[in-house]
Amino acid sequence: MLRTLIKKAIPALAMSALFFAIWVPAASAATSEQVTTPALSAQLITAENGVARGSGTISAGLALDLGEGWKTYWRTPGEVGFPPVIDWTGSRNVADVEFQWPAPERFTAFGIENFGYHDGVIFPLRIALEQPGQPARLSASVTLLTCSDVCVPQDFTLTLDLPRGASIDTESAARIADYAGRVPVEAEPGGVRSATAHVDADATALTVTLRRSSPFQTPDVFPELGEGTSLGAPDIRLGENGRLLWARLPILSAHDALTAVPSLTATDTGGWAATVTPEMLATAPPPPYSEARAAVPISSMGWIALTAFLGGLILNVMPCVLPVLSIKLSSAMKLEGAGRATVRWGFLASAAGVMVFMWGLAAVLFALRQAGVTVGWGLQFQNPVFLALMIGILAVFAANLAGAFEIALPAGLQTRLARAGRAGGHVGDFLTGAFAALLATPCSAPFLGTAIAFALAGRSTDIALVFTFLGLGLAAPYFLVAGRPGLVRHLPRPGRWMIALRVVLGLLLAVTAAWLVWVLQGVAGTTTMLAVVGMTAGLVLLLSLPWLRGAIRAGLALPILGIMLFGAAYLADTSAPRAHSAEVTDWIAFDRAEIARRVSRGEVVFVDVTADWCLTCKANKALVLDRDPVVLTLAADAIILMQADWTRPDPAISRYLESFNRYGIPFNAVYGPAAPDGIVLPELLTPDAVMAALDDAAGDERAIAAQP
Repeated sequence: MLRTLIKKAIPALAMSALFFAIWVPAASAATSEQVTTPALSAQLITAENGVARGSGTISAGLALDLGEGWKTYWRTPGEVGFPPVIDWTGSRNVADVEFQWPAPERFTAFGIENFGYHDGVIFPLRIALEQPGQPARLSASVTLLTCSDVCVPQDFTLTLDLPRGASIDTESAARIADYAGRVPVEAEPGGVRSATAHVDADATALTVTLRRSSPFQTPDVFPELGEGTSLGAPDIRLGENGRLLWARLPILSAHDALTAVPSLTATDTGGWAATVTPEMLATAPPPPYSEARAAVPISSMGWIALTAFLGGLILNVMPCVLPVLSIKLSSAMKLEGAGRATVRWGFLASAAGVMVFMWGLAAVLFALRQAGVTVGWGLQFQNPVFLALMIGILAVFAANLAGAFEIALPAGLQTRLARAGRAGGHVGDFLTGAFAALLATPCSAPFLGTAIAFALAGRSTDIALVFTFLGLGLAAPYFLVAGRPGLVRHLPRPGRWMIALRVVLGLLLAVTAAWLVWVLQGVAGTTTMLAVVGMTAGLVLLLSLPWLRGAIRAGLALPILGIMLFGAAYLADTSAPRAHSAEVTDWIAFDRAEIARRVSRGEVVFVDVTADWCLTCKANKALVLDRDPVVLTLAADAIILMQADWTRPDPAISRYLESFNRYGIPFNAVYGPAAPDGIVLPELLTPDAVMAALDDAAGDERAIAAQP
């Protein structure tokens, strides 16, 4: 009986012994001791529990479990941080170790983009043995950086002994394989058909394109430009049914000349990642704007249209539209006493001039943006040729209103124009409206910034909508008089007062011309400014000579204006602009990367984007920034004043504004330990808004420092 039981038990005992021989070693996987700090837990793990006979490689991994809010870095970390480094000097029977990098994540530290990992990561390791099949000892001296609100270097050593054996740790093998699958592949296995890159001549931006055999879903790009180079957040767009990726990344700082992009890693949903070496292009390819943004709800479009209308309406009372007011009054004076139909059609023609200008401006901005050119509101005031033209026209108009001369057209032309007028022609009224709209563009009135940002960041329909309602708001006074022609009757009867009014209106235009002269000096330099002023004075003097017939004056005006434009363009290319100096001597020059460095040291940074041609900027400075209590607060040692001068075109400033969906100025933002991404202030500053932003950006540190 006992013998029978033993015979039956032998197979069961054998199966049990085999189970323990295979399963128990797998259950007690070969792992190193665990190093634990408040920031992380670290451990070496291997897929094998031992070194199999004849095996020359081991699959291992450095496993990091990061605490909540803690991060560590990729092989190219960004502006701050450094990648993990391992010293294998204390190992035995180890010939070489291949350290593999899973695709990183993007996160922001003090406003600067960094690449790394959070929560946890396993770095796959392929270990080659000196003596295949022999026991090995792994000794990894690890140095890495972990960051949350503060950064803490980590130094520790992990050791793991691997005896002879052939069992596999399935759990560790699966974990290592998971992260090995996240290591970027090369271009061909990743389905990347082409990759190009372009670095701007002034090294302010990097543009990359990737074409893939299958569509991208939610991609990201991680360029590796070498040590000392930091990048801002990418503007990523898709085209060609999702198979084309276009990305533009601002280069915040670069210590060396960027003549190539050594490598570029792209990722997408589902764990796809590929690393390529892009071909360098001479010029940047334009973005596929047609697929830049999804459709906007009708309700939102309605609010944007209303915002644009209010912005255009407010432009009529902004300081930079004083010439518009003078032109309107002059037009109304000429129509006083005329029939209702004449008044109505005259003002409708002026309104049409406003609308056509706005539609034309929208078309030009859209075409420029399609070509990859940075566009914005009022940027024509950075062009010396445009400024020279406006100075000449305003000076001639001012002298004409002041009574210095009258330009009389040839009799035959006057007769034809009179007939055209009786037939309903209102060319002069139309041009008055267009000229009024042109002079309104330096302003960034309340509501206008929101509408323009929506338009320039959107589709062609968004641009058309915003500029249509912007024009309707600006033309609203014209439409009002056209609808109620009787309003003209309330003007005083013609008399001697009209002469005085003409002189006043002429002075208003002269003041505007003088302001543009000052702007021109900042844009193109003193030499160009003096040349344009001299030619303008000569033009006005020539037209004022009493012996010149009106026809001769009219014929001379255009050639002289042409000489002015040619001279302004030539001198602007050969003369240096004057250096801009703020009244407050402690302003520092704009540097996007410097903002992050200052904030990381606990400082508060006040950024002011301004320009000589921005009258609203000057009003903010005179009424808020240069007055108590703001001026005293900004003078504190812990506040850094950073000024970005946009008088002349500057791609770095343009891209900085675009990062906030802003395309015009004034623009002010406050950064600090409690607001590393910045607090954007309204276009029209108030002392309360500035003081509140400074307090919010500083956080508790400022409150503590303010205590006695």
